[in-house]
Amino acid sequence: MKSSDIRNKFLEFFENQNHRIVPSASLVPADPTMLLTGAGMVPFKPIFLGKEKVDYSRAASCQKCVRTTDIDMIGRTGRHLSFFEMLGNFSFGDYYKKDAIPWSWQFLTQVLKVDPNQLWVTVFESDDEAVDIWRDDVGVADDRIVRLGEKDNFWSAGPTGPCGPCSEIHYDLGADLGCAKPGCAPGCHCDRYLEVWNLVFMQYNRAENGDLNPLPNKSIDTGMGLERISSVLQGVTNNYETDLILPIIKKLSARASVGFGDSEKMDMSIKIVADHTRAITFMISDGVRPGNDSRGYILRRLLRRAIRHSRLLGIEGRVLAPLIDEVALIMEDQYPEIGKDKEFIQKIATAEEERFNNTLRQGLSILEDTIEKLLAAKSDEISDEAVFQLYDTYGFPLELTEEIVAESGLKVNKAGFEVLMEEQRVRARANTPGAHSELYVSNVYHQVKELMSQTEFIGYERESCEAKILALVVDGEVKKEAGAGDKVEVFLDKTPFYAEKGGQIGDAGQIIAETGKLEVENTTAPVAELISHRALVKEGSIKTGQTVTAIVSARRRLSISRNHTATHLLHWA
Repeated sequence: MKSSDIRNKFLEFFENQNHRIVPSASLVPADPTMLLTGAGMVPFKPIFLGKEKVDYSRAASCQKCVRTTDIDMIGRTGRHLSFFEMLGNFSFGDYYKKDAIPWSWQFLTQVLKVDPNQLWVTVFESDDEAVDIWRDDVGVADDRIVRLGEKDNFWSAGPTGPCGPCSEIHYDLGADLGCAKPGCAPGCHCDRYLEVWNLVFMQYNRAENGDLNPLPNKSIDTGMGLERISSVLQGVTNNYETDLILPIIKKLSARASVGFGDSEKMDMSIKIVADHTRAITFMISDGVRPGNDSRGYILRRLLRRAIRHSRLLGIEGRVLAPLIDEVALIMEDQYPEIGKDKEFIQKIATAEEERFNNTLRQGLSILEDTIEKLLAAKSDEISDEAVFQLYDTYGFPLELTEEIVAESGLKVNKAGFEVLMEEQRVRARANTPGAHSELYVSNVYHQVKELMSQTEFIGYERESCEAKILALVVDGEVKKEAGAGDKVEVFLDKTPFYAEKGGQIGDAGQIIAETGKLEVENTTAPVAELISHRALVKEGSIKTGQTVTAIVSARRRLSISRNHTATHLLHWA
């Protein structure tokens, strides 16, 4: 059965049970305590908490999700994914276990025709009510019901918020994939039992101090991974061979001239690139941009892992754009925005890919030499100085260094690295932006370069324009905002300001935002393709992401131009 049919049948089934079908929410949640939407219930959290009123008490959705808590396991197993779709049905103080449990069994065994003899269920160790319903109402045999503790059968979306005991439905993939240990059953860490559906009996709200407080109404939150149930119905043993991911893998394998299944090492890289490309596509479509913090950092890490593993497959040049094409072909019927935004998504991904290629090439060469020497010396740790040099001089991310050295059985001295980073920050703050010390350029402007590809100069045609603030530097550090009295370097996506070079000093003028006004004192080009507007915040405040008006002082520019031309004439004479 095609994954698109499973998705449609699920929503149709619950629509027939009087559920409101709710479209997928963005991967960027409204909840400020969460970076990304990582579960189907996240958009409904205010309803569960009684903070939002809606005109329905039952809902069903297919929610796009991103989770990276197990990022190191992606590619190593057939189950772990960073991007996945979660099929879910929800009750907000309406029905409870008596309905949720039989409906799940009915949908799996009657609508999807899953063999009930292959199914097992788990329940929270003290949940006798759920056991009774599974045994007496549904007809599951006692020996197919497994009681497990809080680690396995108590669910929450995060450290705080709605939570409760749960009951899971597992599919038996067969003894060939098992551990052969006596008593092997759901809860065992072997690959035999695949969790396909989790029914959460939402009855508590966990406070910041860990207390469990009863919710206003007992509710239901269920989640079934579309990729997992697709693997069951399509007769494959892992998510990557389903029709949701396999076309991406085939395109990637053809490009790399590597067969999927030929090598465990190559398979891991193929799975990482295929999985991460899906997450990258949806995150960019939902407004996330590569950056150095928050969700932007997560996106950047996924992009860089995908790029590195494509190189391990022997692929040179751009790899992400054609794979994003394939993601769009698979997903745009359900998510039309992917097809609509495809070219923009490719542009963002390709720009990051091109920026990272040089970093990867230079850093890998040095890191590989370092690893070789450490292994020869029988050392098990790369020094903090070596890690810091890779980061500071070559822009090699710490987490990538950790991942690569771990593949050779080595570890990183993270504590020492953090000490060196703090010393670097202190030294950077001691250097004024105008000093242009080598340290300042290598560190701060490298960080800015990661936030943006380049500044577009339009000063030959215009003396003013609207632009967007992409980065700010205050006191030697990248900041998100600056206030009145701050001396700041402003980096825009485009500018009419001419940067100091070729013997001609830079433009001055004003940058005006709705929230503040800046006096630009000089304009420089500290590194290739970046233009820095050195300014004083005269009034109010500014922050990254704002749209501003950049205005060159025409009188000053004319005076500078005349002086510069006269100087050339004198030199020529």
